[in-house]
Amino acid sequence: MVAGVLLAALLSLVSVAASAAAGCEGTTRESGVARFHAQSWGIDARNTRYQPQSNLTARNAAKLELKWVYGLADTSPRSLPLVSEDTVFMGDGPRGLVALDRETGCERWLYPHDGSISSAILPATSGDRTVLLFNDRRKGVHAIDWQGGERVWRAAIDDQPIPWYSGTALPVGDTLYVPISSVEVAIAMNPFYGCCTTSGGMAAFDLATGAKRWFLPTIQQAPQRTGSHWLFVGKYGPSGAAVWGGPSYDAARNRIYFGTGQNYSHPTTDTSDAIFAVDAASGTVQWHRQFTANDAYTAACNNIKLNHPNCPKPTGPDVDFGAPTMLVRAPSGRQLLIAGQKSAEVHAMDPDTGELIWSRRLGRGGIIGGVHWGMAANEALGLLFVPISDKELEGFPAPGDPAPGLYALDIETGAQRWVYTRPSRCERTECVFGLSAAVTATNDVVIIGSMDGMLEVLDAHSGAAVWSHDAWREYAAVNEVATHGGAFDAHGAFLADDLLLVVAGYGYVGRQRGGNALLVFQVGSSGDVGDSDE
Repeated sequence: MVAGVLLAALLSLVSVAASAAAGCEGTTRESGVARFHAQSWGIDARNTRYQPQSNLTARNAAKLELKWVYGLADTSPRSLPLVSEDTVFMGDGPRGLVALDRETGCERWLYPHDGSISSAILPATSGDRTVLLFNDRRKGVHAIDWQGGERVWRAAIDDQPIPWYSGTALPVGDTLYVPISSVEVAIAMNPFYGCCTTSGGMAAFDLATGAKRWFLPTIQQAPQRTGSHWLFVGKYGPSGAAVWGGPSYDAARNRIYFGTGQNYSHPTTDTSDAIFAVDAASGTVQWHRQFTANDAYTAACNNIKLNHPNCPKPTGPDVDFGAPTMLVRAPSGRQLLIAGQKSAEVHAMDPDTGELIWSRRLGRGGIIGGVHWGMAANEALGLLFVPISDKELEGFPAPGDPAPGLYALDIETGAQRWVYTRPSRCERTECVFGLSAAVTATNDVVIIGSMDGMLEVLDAHSGAAVWSHDAWREYAAVNEVATHGGAFDAHGAFLADDLLLVVAGYGYVGRQRGGNALLVFQVGSSGDVGDSDE
């Protein structure tokens, strides 16, 4: 009896695999590139994360149905897909950039890449042809031909010895703006490493050739030896002030805005945990404003009890600006530059001067707390959507009570309109509810994904949940890869017409549940409020 059941199950799996393979026969290599659904990580150059090319609403969200699933090659994927009229372009970890048929999920082509793609996929024009852009975290920004046949150019800086290309670049006109962070924040965990000498920054490259136009370090002072430990391992500073998130662009002023991280060592600078306004043509700083002074921290501090020699003392709270800045317009017509901080604070500034217009604290914040990856805005409703993680890193203190959830703030005043929160799935660390992933808005809804594996669509007016999907499950993937979901984190959801695309799984920080599922939902013709599969 048992043998018969096992045989039937095996035959069923073989049948499903054969059916999937047969279903992808005849998939053409040709990809349409006449209409893309984003021009930046933030959908538009201002980083609003509002998708105008979506028909998802609070009325039809209950009709979302799982259309297809693609199994990725990594359980902590860091890429945001790009959708054209007929293709989904996605970074598939160590495999490369894959182009998938939008209707079926079948593979059109694969551009092999020896490295890890760690950014959104973006379209741009290089010379007279369309290219696709992506970051390799260690090797810079790559521009490849839209048909995946060849690399057009690679852009990287030589101004810093060990840069990290963590934040998605921003193409504007004939220029590409690239945020620069540093590997030193992680290398400092090696007690024999002399910490630290590098600076974060922002670089500009020619979109046609990849040639560097300018590089602006966030720390102008040259690092000096400040001491030693164990007699022979030097200590150096100042360092750090990395730029983790992509910039926002101001067309009227021809400026870019971005935030910086903490210093890696003492002495600290007034350019860490700060917001910069920079002339887009020259890289000249127009103004900068610091929000948290004397914040010095590296990964060597992750367990504070170890008293690691490369953990700067005094040790800061590590509450930098990791999320991209946003340039938004309030209902009154006034433009505001808005930035979310890991301290769980949100700040609105005058883009001309950096003058603080309003500031609001929403949680306790911390190393992996507060605003982590990014906010969204619905300017027509006058609402700013702020995801708060407030998860605690084990081994590092996080004073205060956590207040995770999605907060809707009035763009004009910062006043709270509503908050959505719920209990954690369970008491284990991986089950903790909180919103680290970037959120996405459209029409009258906002899409959130939580660290405990729930994807939810909320009514933008009230914060009420109108649809949810539990991603902690196994999936049958169109490419026949063993696929399971996990924590929602990093880049968040992408919307295109009647589609909702999102990666389920991110085991990188906070002991979260990894996963490798690229989930594609479609607004169907029927369905009830609740889980799309039930």
